[in-house]
Amino acid sequence: MKLDYKEIGRRIARRRKELKLTQAAVEERAEIGDKYLTNIERGVSIPSTEVVMRLAAALETTPDEFLVGAARHEGEEWRSVAELLRPLDEKQLRLARSLLLWLSEQKL
Repeated sequence: MKLDYKEIGRRIARRRKELKLTQAAVEERAEIGDKYLTNIERGVSIPSTEVVMRLAAALETTPDEFLVGAARHEGEEWRSVAELLRPLDEKQLRLARSLLLWLSEQKL
C-alpha cells in the first residue's frame, strides 16, 4: 500500500479546521517545530510515525483517520495507547508497529 502524503495532509488540515484550531496551536500541542505542520498539510514534508501519533493525539482522533480516512472517536482507549508510544525511539516504534500489525491480523 502506497501512502498519499498530499491526501494525508488534507485529512490533517480538515480535522484541524473541524476543531477550529490554528496550525500554531496544533504544533504546540503536538510538540512539533514551527511551520512543520504547514509542510505536512501541503504534502511537502513526510511525517514520521511518531509525528502522526502526536498529531492524532493533538487533534483528538486516531492515526487511521489521517492514514486511511477512517476515524475512531468512540472510547478513549486509543489515547492511552498513543501516549505509551510517545516516548519511544525509532527502533522501538518500528517494533511496536510490527506488533500492532501482527495483532490486527489475529482473529481473537
